[in-house]
Amino acid sequence: MALIIFGFIIFIVGIVISKGREGVQRFGRPVRIIALVLIVVGVLTSCFIQVDAGQVGVKKLFGKVQNDVLTSGLHFVNPLIEVEKLDVKTLNYTMSGIHDEGAQSGDDAIRVLTTDGLEVTIDLSVLYRVVPTDAPRLLRETGIDYEDKIVRPITRTRIRDNAVYYEAIALYSTKRDEFQQRIFKSIESDFKSRGLLLEQLLVRNITLPQSVRTTIEQKINAEQEAQKMQFILQKERQEAERKRVEAQGIADYQRIMSEGLTDKQLQYESIKAQLELAKSQNTKIIIMGKGNTPVILDAKN
Repeated sequence: MALIIFGFIIFIVGIVISKGREGVQRFGRPVRIIALVLIVVGVLTSCFIQVDAGQVGVKKLFGKVQNDVLTSGLHFVNPLIEVEKLDVKTLNYTMSGIHDEGAQSGDDAIRVLTTDGLEVTIDLSVLYRVVPTDAPRLLRETGIDYEDKIVRPITRTRIRDNAVYYEAIALYSTKRDEFQQRIFKSIESDFKSRGLLLEQLLVRNITLPQSVRTTIEQKINAEQEAQKMQFILQKERQEAERKRVEAQGIADYQRIMSEGLTDKQLQYESIKAQLELAKSQNTKIIIMGKGNTPVILDAKN
């Protein structure tokens, strides 16, 4: 468009020159020819529009947004039409407390108040994209800066609105997924009404106040100590049971032996042992005493 306007200006200058003094009139025709070439080149370049992959083109004629969109590829359009290209790929908007990690520099985490009056800091990532068919409406109603006008304020507001239904510790632990699904549904409807599609909402981190973190750490330490003590007591019970079984076994053995061994059986076993001793080469004489125990004299003695 700029090249066409510039060509028209040069063409008018050429007409003025051709009607001027006789010495410069001869330059009027070449100037007009150059102007016509510029106009033709401008028209050709304005008629052919290339839309890259992952983009759509929204047409504007004298500031009025057209309802139809141009998909990716090469298109022939009215040279007076201006084409605004919008990205329809998945976009990521992150609000983080870490410097330069999110879309905004510095600490951009969301600070909310929970139902128990504690302040919780939330790091969040929003995955969304522009709906191609709704791109003209988005450009007409919001403009190309929809990220600052829709994505950021709506996300932060809906998170604060929903955080008041949860306690800080529950939000950090048991209710985290429920909280994420709740804010997803509320933000999804707002985005859809504006021509945006919310794909996923990621709660990256929830930071509790220092006092709450200290209380949780103390509770965890106490639970670990209790579990350790239960393990020790269980081990001692098992050891006591083992000793009881061992003592019971010894007592049962002694009872069985005392009940099963008679005097005659003991005498028989003694005779068998004496016979074995008599067969030994080192034994010379066996003298039976008055008792049941023999006296054995070795040959070396």
